[in-house]
Amino acid sequence: MSETTQATEPIVTLTREAAEKVREFQAGAEVEAVLRVSVIPGGCSGFEYGLDMDTTIRDDDFTFESEGVPVVIDPFSAQYLAGLSIGYHSSFQGTGFTFENPNAAGSCGCGTSFAV
Repeated sequence: MSETTQATEPIVTLTREAAEKVREFQAGAEVEAVLRVSVIPGGCSGFEYGLDMDTTIRDDDFTFESEGVPVVIDPFSAQYLAGLSIGYHSSFQGTGFTFENPNAAGSCGCGTSFAV
């Protein structure tokens, strides 16, 4: 693995609840993994959020920690995700990660698709 770009400040932040859920996924993994946050073209509003457990850190990835969770973001995604807050919500109506993005000009009802 080559040297990556260590972000001086977290590009995105995780709430305590989101960090706890990510740590559960990390504990269930067979190998050490980091949280990869990305932007994927598509969805009903133009872009979708991507969350994956990843074992590969690329040379141009930004790396940082939020709530003790190691996070990586590629440069393309970073421009759309700066200031993103990732939460976790569990209720009778649904369970999953939530996204509060100050860069989003709009989003759809699913909560995982946004426009800039």
